[in-house]
Order: sequence, then C-alpha cells, then structure tokens
Amino acid sequence: MTTTEELLRGAAELFPDEVVTQAYVRHLDLPQTGSDSGSAAGGRFALITLDNGLDHTKPTTFGPASLANLNAALDQVEKEATEGEIVGVGVTGKPFIFAVGADLKGVELLKRHEDALAIGKGGHDVFRRLADLAVPTFAYYNGAAMGGGVEVGLHCSYRTVSAALPAFSLPEVFLGLVPGWGGCTLLPNLIGADRAVTVIIENSLNQNRQLKGKQVYELGIADAIFEGADFLEQSLIWTASVLSGQTEVVRPDVDRGEAWDAAVERGRAIADSKVHGAAPAAYRALDIIAAAKNGDLGQGFDSEDGALADLIMGGELRSGIYAFNLVQKRAKRPAGAPDKSLARPVSKVGVVGAGLMASQLALLFARRLEVPVVLTDIDQERVDKGVGYVHGEIDKLLLKGRLNQDKANRLKAAVTGSLDKAAAFSDADFVIEAVFEEMGVKQQVFAEVEAVVPEHAILATNTSSLSVSEMAAKLQHPERVVGFHFFNPVAILPLLEIVRGEKTDDASLATAFGVAKKLKKTAVLVKDAPAFVVNRILTRFMGEIQNVIDEGTPVDVAERAVEPLGLPMSPLVLLELVGPAIGLHVSETLHRAFPDRFTVSENLRRVVEAGKRGFYVHDSGKPELDPEVAALLEQGDSVLTEEQVRTRVLDVVAQEIGLMLDEGVVAEAQDIDLCLITGAGWPFHLGGITPYLDREGVSERVVGRRFLAPGVASVPA
Repeated sequence: MTTTEELLRGAAELFPDEVVTQAYVRHLDLPQTGSDSGSAAGGRFALITLDNGLDHTKPTTFGPASLANLNAALDQVEKEATEGEIVGVGVTGKPFIFAVGADLKGVELLKRHEDALAIGKGGHDVFRRLADLAVPTFAYYNGAAMGGGVEVGLHCSYRTVSAALPAFSLPEVFLGLVPGWGGCTLLPNLIGADRAVTVIIENSLNQNRQLKGKQVYELGIADAIFEGADFLEQSLIWTASVLSGQTEVVRPDVDRGEAWDAAVERGRAIADSKVHGAAPAAYRALDIIAAAKNGDLGQGFDSEDGALADLIMGGELRSGIYAFNLVQKRAKRPAGAPDKSLARPVSKVGVVGAGLMASQLALLFARRLEVPVVLTDIDQERVDKGVGYVHGEIDKLLLKGRLNQDKANRLKAAVTGSLDKAAAFSDADFVIEAVFEEMGVKQQVFAEVEAVVPEHAILATNTSSLSVSEMAAKLQHPERVVGFHFFNPVAILPLLEIVRGEKTDDASLATAFGVAKKLKKTAVLVKDAPAFVVNRILTRFMGEIQNVIDEGTPVDVAERAVEPLGLPMSPLVLLELVGPAIGLHVSETLHRAFPDRFTVSENLRRVVEAGKRGFYVHDSGKPELDPEVAALLEQGDSVLTEEQVRTRVLDVVAQEIGLMLDEGVVAEAQDIDLCLITGAGWPFHLGGITPYLDREGVSERVVGRRFLAPGVASVPA
C-alpha cells in the first residue's frame, strides 16, 4: 500500500516550482489559568506555524512538498503526544495569513486521474492526523484562511478566530472544485447542513463572497474570537482554560432530520439558479454534503477524493483556474499599457454631465482619488440633482459605517457643481464626459472643454460604442483624448475598457491607466473599434437571440437555449437592465459598421417606440412575457429547438471573437475573457467564453482554430 510520504513525493516530482510552506514546531508553556497562584503552569504545548518565508502579499499554500513538511511536523508532535511530553497542539499562520489552500499552479500541471487522486488523498491523510493525535488540537485562524487553509482547521478539536480576519471562505465551487480535504464532510457535521450550504455553495457562487472573523465565530466554525492585536496570546490563554477544564466548549446539536435534506435542496436551487446544471462542482459538493448526514467521516473523505480527482481532470476547473489567474494576475499587468512613469498626476477631475452615470463617476473619482471633482450640465437643476445624488450616496455610506463623519464631510466638500465650464475646468487635469451617446453632441462637448482646460489635461470619453478617433478628430490636441468606458453599475463591475484613439499619445494613455489603478478598476487596453469588446460581443450574442425570435422561435425557447452557459441573467433580462433604447442604438451603430453581421431588429424597434422598458412584466415575482409586447412582435414561421438556437448563438460569438482577434481589438483571447468576466459577469466556470468555445469544438468548427493553446484552460496533452 502506498504511504502518505510516497504519495506526496510522487506529487512533488510533478510540481518542481512549488512555493514551499514550512511547518515550524516550537514549544511553549501554556499560561496558568486557575485561581490557585501556586499551581503549575498550564503545561507544555506544541505550536505549528505555517510559513512560506514570504510576506503577506504571497499567501501560504499547500502543494505536495508543503503537505510533506506538515506531515513531518505531525510525526514529531504525535511522538511527543504519545509519550506524554505535551498537553496539546496548535496550528497558526504567519502574520496576516493563516493559509489559503491548495497551490493551484500545481493542480494545473496534473495530466492523469491517478495523480489528481493522490493530491486529494495526500491532503486528507495529513490533515486527519490532527484529529487522531493523543492530545487535543487547536487551530488559530489569525489571518486570511481559504480552501485547504480552512479545512486544516476543521480537522482540529477546537478553533479560534481573529476579529481582524478579513477573508475566510471555501471558494472551491466558485473555481470548479469541491472542498476536498474535509470541507464537504466536516463543516456540515460541525455547524449543520444549512450553514454549510451557505459557506460552500451560496457564498462561492456569489462571486466568492468572503466571511469576516465575526461571521466565522457567529456561524459556529470558531469556538472563540479575540481581537487581532493580541490574538495569539489570548488564544493560548483560552487554550489553557479549555485544557484545564475551566472553559467548556458547548456546541449546539446538529439537526440530522428533515432540516438537513431541506438544506441540500436549498443548495440545489441556488446551484440551478446560478449555473443551470451546466457546471458539475456545486452538485458534486451537495451530493457529499447529503451523504455526510450519517456522520461517517471516512466515507465522506473517500467521496471528496473521488470528486476532487474527477473535477481536476475536467474542463470546468481548468477554466476556473484560468479565469482566476486572469483576474488576479493579468488584470494587474494590463497588456499593452505604456510605461507608468509617463503618467501625469491628477489633482482635480471634471465631469461633463450630471445624469446618473456622470454622478456615479463623480462619486467614484472622489472616493478613490480623494481630489476635487466638479460636475457641469446645461442647467442648474441638473447640476444640483447630480451633486445631490453624490452627497446622498456619501450619507448612505456614512449610515452603513463605511465612512466616518470627517471623511464624509471631506468627500462632500470635494464634489461640487457649476454651469461655467471655464471656471470649473481651468485647473482640471482629467475631464471625462458622460453625455448623450451621439457623435455630434460629444464632439461639441470636447471642443468646449478643450478651449478651457490646461494643455496637459486628459479628455476622456465614457462612450460605449462610438469612435474615439472621430470624437477627437476636430480638436487641436487629439493626442490627449482617450476612451474610458465604465460598466454599469459603476461601483460594482470592475472592468474599464481603455481605448487608444489613432492619435492618443503614450503619456495620455499612461495617465489613464494610472487613474484606473487608483480607481481600483480592471483596465484592459482596447483598439478604437466599434463597440470595443464587451458591447460588441454582447450585441452579436443578443442580436442572434433576437434574430431567432424574429424568425419565429418562441421567446421562452430562445431564452432557455443559453441557460446551460450559466450566465448571470437571461438575454432579455439583460436587455431590460441595459434598456431597449440603448440596445437598439448600439445595434444600429454596429450595423452601420458591420452590416453583414449585425442586424437591427424591427421587433426591438417596435418595443422601443411603444415606450416599453423590456419584454417582461414581473407581477408574479418572476419574469413573464408582457402581453402588450407579445402583441407587438411580428414573427416568421421558422421555429428552432433550444439546441439549434444555442448552436447558432455560439457560432456567431465564435466568429466575432475570431474577427476581433484578427483586427487586433485586444492583444490576446485572454483579454476578451477578462473583459467578459469583469465587465459582464460571465462565469468563471466558462473561463469567460473562449475556453468554453474551445472545449465544445465551436472555435475550430467556426474559425478553424482554437483560441487558446492546449493546456491553457484545459488539461495538458
């Protein structure tokens, strides 16, 4: 039989570049906790510290060599515990980091099912030793804990958590895995199935929502909570009181009846609403949680091993890791961005327009840049409304405790309005327009602004589809015009498409990227091509849905056809969010640019002319086709099946992406995926879109090639 050491040694050979975590053992005498001052100290205690030797920006992970180090530390403390030399064992992390789970770089390299199985089994074999020691074990969650970092603590007898802990999660389902080192089995047996479903399924599928220290304690995952400043010291005092019997840890009984089954069903409903059966990870996790009801931990661990291995060898996980790397790494080093040393400082911002979008931008600039922001518009009423909106949002942040009174006062004072562009913008370094999406209007605005701003000022446009070059063409200094396209809602969606016009210079572009970074946005450099990236792909996607409806396919069939993609909302619900009039306008813009591929739906035009806000009414709480809209639709007699609709939609998306890459709209396919994930909420399990098109054979059928090399977002050959 293969030993744990042999398993880990074999896995380590597959992953030579692992950033190895050490498991340092030190001994200390626990403090005395009784009232008898003459009594002995609390006993000799072994503390294992997980540390990869790097600062908190490089979190501690578990690859095979790291697990082997922890295993060796457990050899030592197991011997000490058996021989009565210690009274307990604790596990903690380096400053600010407990541990953030398996090293995904190693997972990407795995090519065989048996190697994937070894990773799952190796983690279990090491972690479960904490539960089998002859003395009680304690996890001290001192900092960020995710995935395997959470799970190593679940194997311990007791857990404490720092009130300052910023992030705690089991994100595996979000990435396309299951919590496979004990999470699916131990967590429901600790806190009950319903709370476990919240952590493992609901939080994961809500963009990897994190728990804070207080929530970890309130959920019952941790037995005690202490302030961050002296967390370890207080945890050790508490440990001594538990070991001496002075403190008794009482946990509520877990309901193993109908409540357990109801929790699993709730999890399935959440998974259905988020991924529509298209991604297996959530369902595999729920199967393990359902089976864990009997409390058989060994059986649960075996199920986790099998699920982990199957999912590691599947496309969803590879796409999930690829998407994670795009958001965590590529987003921080935008392809094609100029040298940041060319960027100019921005100490005042102007916003042309005071409508909802302009007001959202003003709030964002004020909060992130902490510089004066001034809005202008065509009349005082609009200006006052825009400034009032910003001040109102600041008041809401104050009420929620997100700002203190002093900060709120300073932000309010920083955001002002004016009708006089010359007075407002004469000392502005960066002016962004957010006015009506019409070329003549935007050209006029820029001409007025250019006449009053300093020579170094950047002129940015928030256009979603118009040519930045054409907008700048009549200016004296077109080199300082840059596209700065935000996505709605501005405070939530991270993407910022930065558009280089034909004459935009490096200094202006570098300044735009510098501002984007301070705004905490994911900036992607895009070519000045119609509708840039997200709107071009979404318009082609939505346009084909509209085409099949116009040709005769029922609305509900067309909508259901793309459910297996697991998109954040259906196409017509998205149209409602965007607004049919804007959707029509963008489709007209793209039709003028590419009349052979982008259509303009006359049915959509009728909906807009009738003043309808969408195709649906929501009277019953769920969207139903508006009878008045149904009466407006003029359809042909060509009725397609869901599968036929899906094929058509995926084919046109693949065609458009191929053309965009040929045109150099972005540097690589990776940037298209980054845009769709951060600007349109497309799911991680698709990897954006190109890994899915590759995996389903669509890209080769339509474009004649894969968008990504084999092994990128897929199992290496």
